[in-house]
Amino acid sequence: MRLRRKTGVKERLEEMKDFVLNSPGGIKGRWREVFANDNPLQVELGAGKGSFITIMAKLNPGTNFVGLERVPDIIIDAAVKRKIMNLPNLFLLLADVEHLDSFFAEGEVDRIYLNFSDPWPKKRHEKRRLTHRLYLEKYKTILKKGGEIHLKTDNADFFEFSLLSLAEVGFSLQRITWDLHKSSCEENVMTEYEKKFAEMGKPICRCEAVSPR
Repeated sequence: MRLRRKTGVKERLEEMKDFVLNSPGGIKGRWREVFANDNPLQVELGAGKGSFITIMAKLNPGTNFVGLERVPDIIIDAAVKRKIMNLPNLFLLLADVEHLDSFFAEGEVDRIYLNFSDPWPKKRHEKRRLTHRLYLEKYKTILKKGGEIHLKTDNADFFEFSLLSLAEVGFSLQRITWDLHKSSCEENVMTEYEKKFAEMGKPICRCEAVSPR
């Protein structure tokens, strides 16, 4: 479905440039300076409209969060939420995951969230999946030793692919469930997609992966 363009997005994002970074040159390795503290750093790749990352930031004031989203017309909704909720521990990054290692230094990130990433179901698009080994190697670089990836998806085929890919590049898998809402997982914060799928009764797959680096 084609995304309807919103008017005045560029100007509105410019008004919130204090916490929406769209030209983050020189920020790599300097996130402690950006947040002005040494708190753990967690990053959501594909933050969408920001429901998940804003709630996480509100619930965990002692943790720093970065929500990465490449579409201006989508990140604007996350930016508005962040402004209304006044969350000093959350920054938004208007960027593509392709350039992730340009924004974060080796071992700088404690946790990565992959929530309902595009499954790219066709075999010829396999390298576009955010759990393809080429992306996972990037994640391994920016994650500290023992850092984590938390993954959720409604697509069982993508989940199986992800589990195999994570194991192949050395991640340790834990807390794997093929039906999150029927499991014992506590303190689950739902995304926009997850709420929609939950209402439809669709199973949500989830796992945690620990970096070997």
